[in-house]
Amino acid sequence: MNYLIIGSGTAAVGCIEGIRSVDQSSPITLVSAEPYPPYGRPLISYLLQGKTTEENMLLYRPADFYEKNGVNALPGRTVTKLDGKTAALDNGTSLPFDRLCLAAGSRPFIPPIEGLDSVENQASFMTLDDAKRLRALLGDGKDKRVLIVGAGLIGLKCAEGVLGLAASVTVIDLAPRILPNVLSEEPAGIIQAHMESKGVRFLLNQSVTRFTPDCAALQNGETLPFDVLVIAVGVRPNTSLAEAAGCAVNRGVLTDSRSETSVPGIYAAGDCAVSHDISCDADRVLAILPNAYLQGETAGINMAGASRAFEKAVPMNASGFLGLHMVTAGSYDGEQYLSRANGGYKLLVTRDGRLVGFILIGDVERAGIYTSLIRERTPLSSIDFDLIREKPQLMAFSSTERAKKLGGVK
Repeated sequence: MNYLIIGSGTAAVGCIEGIRSVDQSSPITLVSAEPYPPYGRPLISYLLQGKTTEENMLLYRPADFYEKNGVNALPGRTVTKLDGKTAALDNGTSLPFDRLCLAAGSRPFIPPIEGLDSVENQASFMTLDDAKRLRALLGDGKDKRVLIVGAGLIGLKCAEGVLGLAASVTVIDLAPRILPNVLSEEPAGIIQAHMESKGVRFLLNQSVTRFTPDCAALQNGETLPFDVLVIAVGVRPNTSLAEAAGCAVNRGVLTDSRSETSVPGIYAAGDCAVSHDISCDADRVLAILPNAYLQGETAGINMAGASRAFEKAVPMNASGFLGLHMVTAGSYDGEQYLSRANGGYKLLVTRDGRLVGFILIGDVERAGIYTSLIRERTPLSSIDFDLIREKPQLMAFSSTERAKKLGGVK
């Protein structure tokens, strides 16, 4: 059996480990456009801040992971075409395979704004190379004015990363609040106020109509000069190879619970693939690390001939913004319990006798217990929910459930 994995992120790591949990000897080839071993993408803002190093960003050391798992890694290469059971590379090499996992991730969405191509000093903020380019553009003088287009997670983490390296940081977004796809109005306002107190400027309900090399013309008629531009308005799943191979695609690559696409023998995982979100019973791309790993692991196990289903996908975000921590998960459609105790913010959402979503800002300790309740679809009647909604703790569970979560210790 010849295995081929396209991509080198978290989903690819999960796929490799899934394969090797079943098949310890068959060859695995990994092709990655990035020249680096698997690394933690969310850490690139901390790299800019000097809080981590490239080495510490690695998920695994190459010698400890690729060699241990018998992986033939081809970094810095791209697959240009899939033809049956053969992949053609950009250097003319052809790779035969029996099972394929598409873990190709996503790419920045570049909006069609007039004059954008005239801006030389611009960057995205998704990859290690993006962070390196942005650091080079900022230079060493802390005199650059940075404009970030996009107030989602990527844009805010970029603002965090460059704040101490620039003269000013301005974030602009057409939405009326920051993190519009993650937070409702009140918690978004809490994080915005915190970041503003640290020096980040926000222009919301506003958009850029035209760029010149060093200036943005805004919808309200104003102009905004800048020295460095970052485009962070969103991402698009990399689906072109899947579509060309005949896989069904609807925004992302469609997969079943086994992570297999509509083409037998081809699997997909991570940011390029669609998951079934159990918190709202809908199929959509869930671009989060835990989901990517579990999808990839499921793909690998099934590629190797065993059987595994992944049916516990939920959207989840765990992040920090200039010292203020946030964890969110699931859906906010349902009965809501809100607490603002001790300067924090906690929203728990229940529906049909189960926890389906939450937002925590400030105190995020033991948020994993809430996430577990959502993933496992635990009936609230089986736990002391009055206790757990005040503070997530194992004492709220029955002795049987505590034993499961503690590995048998009651």
